[in-house]
Parts: sequence; C-alpha cells; structure tokens
Amino acid sequence: MKLNLTGATRLNLVIGDPIAQVRAPVGMTQAFAESGHDAIVVPVQVAPADLSGFLDVAMQLKNLDGIIVTVPHKFACYARCASATDRASFIGAVNTMRRRADGQWHGEMVDGLGFVGAAKAKGVDPAGMHALLTGAGGAGSAIALTLIDAGVRELAIHDADIARRDRLIERLNTRGKGRVVIGSADPTGFDFVGNATPAGMNEGDPLPIDVTKLKASTYAGCVITKPAVSPFIEAARAIGCVTSTGTDMYESLQSGMLDFLLFRDAGS
Repeated sequence: MKLNLTGATRLNLVIGDPIAQVRAPVGMTQAFAESGHDAIVVPVQVAPADLSGFLDVAMQLKNLDGIIVTVPHKFACYARCASATDRASFIGAVNTMRRRADGQWHGEMVDGLGFVGAAKAKGVDPAGMHALLTGAGGAGSAIALTLIDAGVRELAIHDADIARRDRLIERLNTRGKGRVVIGSADPTGFDFVGNATPAGMNEGDPLPIDVTKLKASTYAGCVITKPAVSPFIEAARAIGCVTSTGTDMYESLQSGMLDFLLFRDAGS
C-alpha cells in the first residue's frame, strides 16, 4: 500500500489503552485508499483518566473525521456522542464515532456484527443454538445483542462484574426473543461459546472458559487480536472445535466501520 499523504489528507484515530494490539491503522487506511478516500487511521493510547481531556481536544481538530474506539473506552465515548444508532443506544457503547455537520459526534457499535459475521464465515449460524458468552463490557454487550437478534434459543452471560452482567441480561430479555440467563465459565451443553474479555492478552492470564469441558462440536470465538491466536482459541482448536479469532472478527466488522465513517450506512 502506497500512501500519498498531503495537507488535505483526512485524519481518523483509533483510541484505547493498551493500543498495540489494534488492527485498524493499516486495515482501515488501506480500505480508505481502496475506496478512493484520502484518509488515514492513527493509533493513540489514551488512559481512562485522560479520556475526557483528549475528547475535548479532539473536538477542536478540524481535519479529524472519525474515532474508532477500543477497550476500555466504549461506554465513556458513547456518553460523549450527541447522537447514536439504535444499536449503539441500546447497548450504551460505541466502537466508532463520526463527525456530524455541526461538529458533534454520532456513534455506532458494530462489534457484534463482526463477531457473528466471523462465525458465519466459518459456516456456523447461531440461530437456534444454546450460546455462552463471557464478558459483558462494550464488545460483549454488542455481541450479546447480535446473538439474540440472530436467533439464538438461549444465551448465558458470564461476567465477574455481577451488576453489569445482570443489567445486560435484563435489557436483552426486553427484546422478547431468545431467553437470556446467568452463565458461568462451564461450557457444558452449549453449541456456541464466545470470549469477549481481555483474558489471554497477557502471559499468565487465566482462561476465560473451562476448556476441559469443551466438545469438538462446539464453536469457539474470541475477540482478542494479540496474540493472533489466543490461549482460549488454541485450546479449543486442540479439541477440534471450529474457531474464529479476534482478527477474523476485525476483518468481518471492517466493512461496517468503513461504511459508517464514509456515511454509506443505511442506519440512523
């Protein structure tokens, strides 16, 4: 990919803490170029304590069009959006923000679409399945919503933050679709198991799921992009499970982020 950066090149950022694991800078910059759009994506590490001040400054940058949001800022960035899609509003979190005509931010959340899209690309349709999801943060909430809307029969959610888990379960059950219940780290009896926690990014992290109880017929997906194959996915593959990695998820959601940032999305 050859970049032709000029003073007219539009700026987009991807923010998180940590930030070294993100795939967006090269992938989205290339996607912009292939779309004929003169723009780049630059990674910026922002600590939670500094986020408010950073967003204040970002509002003043006239050539900044969009912000891609990763852990741990998805809920806090939603609070700074003047408007958001229905999906992002239901979850209360965003993974992408684009500049409105009035200079304010409009938010979207496509993490769930990427996660389920990665599963479908491996031939796994969650409709009618019993699913277990660990992690009820920004990405986990989005994945849970997409799984319910995709037609899972039952979704069990496990999270160390019990209050956060229970709030998510209560909201999802208002949709009147698949049943949402409290889960655990035990995957026994589930067809579809997903990890939406950072467990596995650092050496020595405990596994988010009791992999000794996985069956080869169970699908396993993970949000982690670094390492490229998380310890959870490595263990699931050893058992014989069909799997998707965080990179598979990113590749699946990239088109949704691009469409949103280029105003090609059909949503509000």
